[in-house]
Amino acid sequence: MLLRAVLLIAIIAAVDWRVETNVSLGFLYLFPMLMVGLCLGRWQIAVIAAICTFLVETFDPFPFRPPESIPRDILVFAAFLGAGLFVYESNKNRSMEQKHVADLEKEMVLRQDAEEQLRVLIESSPAAIFTLDAQGTVLLANESAHHLLEVPSGKLPGSRIGNYLPALASVPPFASGAQTFRTEMECPGRRDSGEIFLANIWFSTYRTGSGPRLAAVVADVSENLRNREESSLEQFMAGSRILVASVCHEIRNLCGAIGVVNANLGRNAAVASSEDYRALATLVTGLERIASLELRQNASDPSADLEDVELPALLAELQIVIEPQLREAGVKVRWSLPASIPAVRADRHTLMQVFLNLTKNSSRAMEASAEKILTIAGQLEPGRVLIRVEDTGPGVAHPERLFQPFQTGAESTGLGLYVSRALTRAFGGDLAYVPRARGCCFTISLTAADNLHAQHTTLAAGRPHSVPGELEQAAGRRT
Repeated sequence: MLLRAVLLIAIIAAVDWRVETNVSLGFLYLFPMLMVGLCLGRWQIAVIAAICTFLVETFDPFPFRPPESIPRDILVFAAFLGAGLFVYESNKNRSMEQKHVADLEKEMVLRQDAEEQLRVLIESSPAAIFTLDAQGTVLLANESAHHLLEVPSGKLPGSRIGNYLPALASVPPFASGAQTFRTEMECPGRRDSGEIFLANIWFSTYRTGSGPRLAAVVADVSENLRNREESSLEQFMAGSRILVASVCHEIRNLCGAIGVVNANLGRNAAVASSEDYRALATLVTGLERIASLELRQNASDPSADLEDVELPALLAELQIVIEPQLREAGVKVRWSLPASIPAVRADRHTLMQVFLNLTKNSSRAMEASAEKILTIAGQLEPGRVLIRVEDTGPGVAHPERLFQPFQTGAESTGLGLYVSRALTRAFGGDLAYVPRARGCCFTISLTAADNLHAQHTTLAAGRPHSVPGELEQAAGRRT
């Protein structure tokens, strides 16, 4: 385009030079100026306009007279420059519009792709997803939402969410429209069939041109609630049995002492013939009979209710549970675990409770310590997995009394370590105190799942074995 404009300027100049007329051909330079406006910048256009003005004045048939020629040349220059700049700005605006249109088309394609991906994600999500308006009317609901509420496919839009999730329809920030709100809640829900379930809801509010909106993700956590409550009940019953066994053990000791005193008094004929003495002997015998009731385990395999527990996953959950509270207490946790830990045979919930009890004891013990470090380390032995819980507290003054129940000065009833060791031994493990020059250290010994399966295979082949009768024996009664 630039070469064509230069060639046209040269042709116009040559014609204007060769043709002898009283009419100037300088107006023809407007055409090359329009052409250079398409390919040059502002200052370059001004230079070309000045050259064209010089050529017009040079080949003008009238002589140069400053009073007349200078104003004329200024007007000619302005005309050439204005023509070039007009084309320049028009071309620039057209390019910008074309770029803007291209950007809009690209954004539209990207938006369509994003909407398609979002639509596929929502429709394929296993969680129920709703979109509501300010009146609590369902605008959009995926297939999982229809399945959760047992509503036929496509029937939820237009329904009132209060019929299914009343708590969601009465969210204060959404009802008032005063602010955006992002949170979660747990509340009961009702399916279309009338069945009640426990819902965990994550929701957020936002604004659109049509008014406030609410987006919610709903999951049915009824099964989690049932499992949690059943597990808590089983744990409570197991702890209660151990507690009753320990109480009976103490009562039996007292009854034994009372029986000795009673026998000594019976040697006195005057006392032995007394009705009060005979009544006291009867009461002591009855109390001893009650205290000697044995709490027996099931006669079936004691490991029938156990499972293979993956220790890395369990310890990861333990880290999630304990580290925030320990961090607030100024306790630093060090983890030192083998790269590969085999599964162990245990009850997952019970084992977690044992770990929690030990770590909480360590945290309390280090409250007054200048250096607060809790170390949880692992060690592998043939057929066993050892987990060590060690702290930098003041240590233990009387290690021999650690696992005795109802200790004076202990937290609560003084049963924490006693129950923890009994629960650990109930699934073939053990909890032991390891002396340290500084601080306190406990080791939990657990049976590897593969090793326990091999033992069961050997026992099934005919090796004699015994099942402990008393829970106290299974817990490892001290001798």
